[in-house]
Amino acid sequence: MEVTKEFQREYDPAHPNFERWQKARELSIERAEFVRYVISNNLILKDLLILDLGAGEGSTSELLAQNNFVVSLEPKAERIKKIFKNNSLKPTMADGSNLPFRNSVFDIIILQDVIEHLSITEKFVTELKDILKKGGIIYLSTPNKFSFFNIISDPHWGMPFLCLFKRNQIKKYFLKYFRRSDYNRNDIAELLSLMNIIYLFEENFSISLSTKFSTEYLLNGGKGLVWSRFHLLLIKYLKIFGLRSIIIKLANDENGFLNKYLTPTFYLILKKK
Repeated sequence: MEVTKEFQREYDPAHPNFERWQKARELSIERAEFVRYVISNNLILKDLLILDLGAGEGSTSELLAQNNFVVSLEPKAERIKKIFKNNSLKPTMADGSNLPFRNSVFDIIILQDVIEHLSITEKFVTELKDILKKGGIIYLSTPNKFSFFNIISDPHWGMPFLCLFKRNQIKKYFLKYFRRSDYNRNDIAELLSLMNIIYLFEENFSISLSTKFSTEYLLNGGKGLVWSRFHLLLIKYLKIFGLRSIIIKLANDENGFLNKYLTPTFYLILKKK
């Protein structure tokens, strides 16, 4: 597959989002560690077959491959090049919405900050269910569409209110005038709410939030979950004003107000029914 400018934009220092993307890359190992922590609370991570769907540059795949076999699926050629440098991984270039696998293959599927970039249909969710083994799990992380904090500053663009827009609206009203170089992207993020996720997955999966764990991890100094300037400042001031312990105490894994309208990013385990 030919490497195009579309695939290289995140490595372009002139792009307005370069600093944000660079920080995310720098924290990729810490992000991978967090993924392992969450999954380890549900499965023993040994001798499993894992699909890392939207693997990026492969940090999470590499960490999980230490005791497991990992298939790293990534549609971007520039990232695939980086994954190929690691001999312990099996990278596959494919579109995440058309999975080239037989049924009941994987113990775990990783959907780390990727689902918002796909066109999610019932067919796609059924595909995920079908390629999982009985009792298999999906690790899913994705920004919260209705989070107050994301409304103030969209996690992908750093602009207010964009998290509430659909993909075609972002193209029409924002990219067309302010980020023309990104207009033809086919992976523009369209965020999901908690109720969207429940609607999509509850028929085939049991759904467990990890908000309490992620809050404790983050406010106790864990890295890898936050890299935007706005969210880093928010954490800094929570600590300055002595609100850290209060926020940790309030954090919960319930389908209530906090997770619907405050939690910036969902970290979930979906277990196949």
